[in-house]
Amino acid sequence: MATEIEVNMRVPTLTVRAPNEPDRRIDNSVVRFTRRIAVPNLPKPGEVLSLSADGGKTTFDCTVTRSDWSEEKGLFIVACTYAKRSLPVDTYTALVNDGEWTMKPLL
Repeated sequence: MATEIEVNMRVPTLTVRAPNEPDRRIDNSVVRFTRRIAVPNLPKPGEVLSLSADGGKTTFDCTVTRSDWSEEKGLFIVACTYAKRSLPVDTYTALVNDGEWTMKPLL
């Protein structure tokens, strides 16, 4: 039986380089991307979750750091970090533009 969880993902800061514009830095240290998904088992810290954005066109992995029960929401919130050191601009764009992912500020 599948279990619904809320993924709370931290992504790295990225630099957008365009040929005719100055480099632009996007600081993601104060935001998290959240989404509800169904999983067969509750993921444990250190496990890798395979996720997607843009209707499944963009796939990526994140590493689980912790799982906490939320009484308010009635489900587990699974904190994770983007699995690679750098985040490609097209993956970031897919996350930002995907209606199933929500960008939440920490402040």
